[in-house]
Amino acid sequence: MMIRPATFQDIPELKKLLDDSVRGLSKGYYTTSQIDSALKYIFGIDTQLIIDGTYYVVETDGNIAGCGGWSRRKTLYGGDQHKELHDTLLDPISEPARIRAFFVHPDYARRGIGRQIMDFCEGEARKHGFSSLALGATLPGVPLYKAMGFTEIDQVAEPLQDGEKLELVRMIKNI
Repeated sequence: MMIRPATFQDIPELKKLLDDSVRGLSKGYYTTSQIDSALKYIFGIDTQLIIDGTYYVVETDGNIAGCGGWSRRKTLYGGDQHKELHDTLLDPISEPARIRAFFVHPDYARRGIGRQIMDFCEGEARKHGFSSLALGATLPGVPLYKAMGFTEIDQVAEPLQDGEKLELVRMIKNI
């Protein structure tokens, strides 16, 4: 398995991976309607992460098996369609770096891909002066993030434009 920075050329494959991951790994946590709405209104590629060079892919068997990143910007979760146009920078002294948009293809789940990306992101955030990480976890991601040392801050019912709500868990970790 090789980790590398994501590129704009990866976006079509990342969109497919994201859809497969959410649909395949969120069953039993969210309804089909919540999944469809989340894919439309929240989950997506945040191209600012690619521009910043802080979004990564793991390739195995010639395919992108997983992706995720970290950010020194305020947005906690969501693709381009969900965030503010101007995404201001965080202060590494007083604010946690953001862990962003982790998705693993169901065929590669539970093989350490998420942990590999997380370890890489933690190291990069540390290099940039951050001492803590924050994320907005989907319900299927909570056990993984807890196993990686994150603690729950609170739960959020994110309202979606079509009236659905998506339960997310805000989490934090000192690094």
